[in-house]
Amino acid sequence: MADQLEQSDVIWGAGEIAKAIGTTERATYHMLELGKIPARKIGARWVASRQKLRQHFEGEASEQN
Repeated sequence: MADQLEQSDVIWGAGEIAKAIGTTERATYHMLELGKIPARKIGARWVASRQKLRQHFEGEASEQN
Protein backbone atom coordinates (compact mmCIF):
# COMPACT_ATOMS: atom_id res chain seq x y z
CA MET A 1 0.00 0.00 0.00
CA ALA A 2 2.88 2.40 0.71
CA ASP A 3 4.09 1.89 -2.86
CA GLN A 4 0.69 2.95 -4.16
CA LEU A 5 0.80 6.16 -2.11
CA GLU A 6 4.30 7.01 -3.36
CA GLN A 7 3.24 6.52 -6.97
CA SER A 8 0.07 8.57 -6.57
CA ASP A 9 -0.43 11.38 -9.04
CA VAL A 10 -2.27 13.48 -6.44
CA ILE A 11 -0.47 16.09 -4.35
CA TRP A 12 -2.32 17.33 -1.27
CA GLY A 13 -1.62 20.74 0.27
CA ALA A 14 0.04 23.92 -0.89
CA GLY A 15 3.27 23.03 0.91
CA GLU A 16 3.63 19.77 -1.00
CA ILE A 17 2.67 21.45 -4.26
CA ALA A 18 5.37 24.06 -3.57
CA LYS A 19 7.96 21.31 -3.11
CA ALA A 20 6.86 19.65 -6.34
CA ILE A 21 7.21 22.83 -8.41
CA GLY A 22 10.26 24.21 -6.61
CA THR A 23 8.82 27.43 -5.21
CA THR A 24 8.13 28.79 -1.77
CA GLU A 25 4.85 27.98 -0.08
CA ARG A 26 3.92 31.67 -0.08
CA ALA A 27 4.54 32.03 -3.83
CA THR A 28 2.59 28.83 -4.43
CA TYR A 29 -0.41 30.10 -2.43
CA HIS A 30 -0.34 33.26 -4.51
CA MET A 31 -0.28 31.31 -7.79
CA LEU A 32 -3.03 28.98 -6.56
CA GLU A 33 -5.32 31.84 -5.55
CA LEU A 34 -4.80 33.55 -8.91
CA GLY A 35 -5.41 30.34 -10.86
CA LYS A 36 -1.91 30.41 -12.35
CA ILE A 37 -1.32 26.70 -11.76
CA PRO A 38 -3.70 23.78 -12.34
CA ALA A 39 -5.11 22.80 -8.96
CA ARG A 40 -8.40 22.71 -7.09
CA LYS A 41 -9.40 23.53 -3.57
CA ILE A 42 -11.17 20.72 -1.77
CA GLY A 43 -12.44 21.93 1.54
CA ALA A 44 -9.58 23.95 2.98
CA ARG A 45 -6.81 22.10 1.12
CA TRP A 46 -5.36 22.53 -2.35
CA VAL A 47 -5.01 19.44 -4.52
CA ALA A 48 -3.01 19.09 -7.73
CA SER A 49 -2.05 16.38 -10.19
CA ARG A 50 1.68 15.84 -10.72
CA GLN A 51 1.02 15.08 -14.38
CA LYS A 52 -1.00 18.26 -14.93
CA LEU A 53 1.62 20.37 -13.14
CA ARG A 54 4.36 18.84 -15.30
CA GLN A 55 2.37 19.48 -18.49
CA HIS A 56 1.60 23.05 -17.41
CA PHE A 57 5.20 23.98 -16.69
CA GLU A 58 6.57 22.14 -19.72
CA GLY A 59 4.11 24.13 -21.83
CA GLU A 60 5.29 27.39 -20.25
CA ALA A 61 8.92 26.47 -20.91
CA SER A 62 8.28 25.67 -24.57
CA GLU A 63 6.41 28.98 -25.04
CA GLN A 64 9.45 30.89 -23.74
CA ASN A 65 11.85 29.20 -26.18
